[in-house]
Amino acid sequence: MTDGSAVNTSYWYDDPEDVRATSLMEALRSYRAAEVAMRRRTRQSMDMGENELLVLRYLTRARRRGEQVTPVVLAKYLGITSASMTAVLDRLEKSGHVSRIPNPTDRRSVLIEPSDKTDEEIRRTLTEMHGRMMDVVRPMTAADRRVVLDFLDSMREAVDRIDE
Repeated sequence: MTDGSAVNTSYWYDDPEDVRATSLMEALRSYRAAEVAMRRRTRQSMDMGENELLVLRYLTRARRRGEQVTPVVLAKYLGITSASMTAVLDRLEKSGHVSRIPNPTDRRSVLIEPSDKTDEEIRRTLTEMHGRMMDVVRPMTAADRRVVLDFLDSMREAVDRIDE
C-alpha cells in the first residue's frame, strides 16, 4: 500500500495534490485489472463466456430478491439483441445452468431461472475469493465503509457520465 505521496509518472499532472490523487486512480486501475483477470479465470473454470456469466450473476441476484426475469430483461441488461439473448440462453440451458419456464402472467413469454447446479458451481468457484474480500471489508469501521462507498459511487458517476 502506498500513502499517496509517491510521485506517479504515468500522468501529466505537476501539482503535488494532483500527483497524490492520481495514486488513488492507479490503485483503482490495479484493482480493476485484478478483477478482470479474476473474471477471466472464473469464465475459464466454468467454461463459459462473459455474457453467460453475467446472466448467471443477474439471475442469482434476482432469485435472492424474489424477482422474475424474462429474456427481454436480460437482453436489455446485457445490451444485446433478442436473437443473441436466445443463443446465450440456449447455451446455458444446454449446459444445465438455466431453465425456461412458462410465465404464469403472460402466455407469450417465458421466465428464466438459474438451476441448483448454477448456485453450487458459483459457490464452489467464488466462495474462497469472496471470503478473502470479506476479510478486507469486515474490519472496516462504519465510517470507513461510508467513505469508500461514497468515493466509489462518485467515481462510478464520473466514469458513467456521457460527455457531449
